[in-house]
Amino acid sequence: MGRVAVIGDIGGHLRQLTRALVRLGADPDTLRLPPDLQVVQVGDLVHRGPDSPGVVDLVDRALHEQPGQWHQLVGNHEGQYVDTPAFDWPEVLPDATQQTLRRWWDTGRMRVAAALTLADGVQVLVTHAGLTSGLHRRLGRPGTADAAAAALAALRDADPAALWRAGAMLGGGAPDLAAGPMWAEAGTELAASWVAAEPLGVPMPFTQVHGHSSVVGYERGEPVLRAPELRDRIQLQAADRHVAVTAAGGLLIGVDPGFGRTAHARWAPLLFADATVTA
Repeated sequence: MGRVAVIGDIGGHLRQLTRALVRLGADPDTLRLPPDLQVVQVGDLVHRGPDSPGVVDLVDRALHEQPGQWHQLVGNHEGQYVDTPAFDWPEVLPDATQQTLRRWWDTGRMRVAAALTLADGVQVLVTHAGLTSGLHRRLGRPGTADAAAAALAALRDADPAALWRAGAMLGGGAPDLAAGPMWAEAGTELAASWVAAEPLGVPMPFTQVHGHSSVVGYERGEPVLRAPELRDRIQLQAADRHVAVTAAGGLLIGVDPGFGRTAHARWAPLLFADATVTA
């Protein structure tokens, strides 16, 4: 057991990532992680910000030098390079950066999900966009985060269409309560799917942490609720840009800081003080 830091969508902002790592105890010169720290990054390392190649190079060094301490997940923006491109994006990464992403994916260094086990035995599933209730049912309702992470990983070969299933955020269609873990929208699909499961008596068997989108936006630095129907279910930690939604007896914790072309000064990874990555 040690510390596990879950880092949200970085989106090409190298300075923000390096500052966060140094605050977590990484060496300021080499960015080598301290021995008590594991990092899970939820995907969307690239696009938007000024230095996607620099972000990928930093993570590549960590995966090579400290492979047991950096756990890299895939997001929908990495999907543009490791799967069939699903949307148009004005920025195209350099060939070398694209090749690095594909190497991670082909060798299993970039994965779909991670599972954390806390000191009290509680398990936490980490994915890019979250595991919807509809996809959880399709996977046979795994009861632990370890089992869910394994089932999601198996979709890569067994059912990639389910893995990359896009919902309302791609094409503006109706919400899909079985949207996949790279595309589920935080309010109308992820949270809504588990709220819909409550009358059926289907619990969420583990806490989830996700990036990709948030039920809270920010205008002039002030939080604005994007999903009023979830108002009574939300716990907001505005300084770190974390938001938790209660549904089906569990918690959905969003850690996407909402970086665009510019990044916010106030944000932080989600830190578990006594935990380990078990899957």
